[in-house]
Amino acid sequence: MRFEILRLDDVDGSAVDSTVVDAASVNRIVQQAAAIGQRIMIRPADTTAS
Repeated sequence: MRFEILRLDDVDGSAVDSTVVDAASVNRIVQQAAAIGQRIMIRPADTTAS
């Protein structure tokens, strides 16, 4: 399964950029974001696009 991870703006919470990763990478990215206090949102990636 693939997930989209959006990096959020610290001021208003809007999405600044995003990346799509596999499930095995999600934990590492969450740990990195937590270490630097970065706000992120994780959601399932759109599987309709090829």
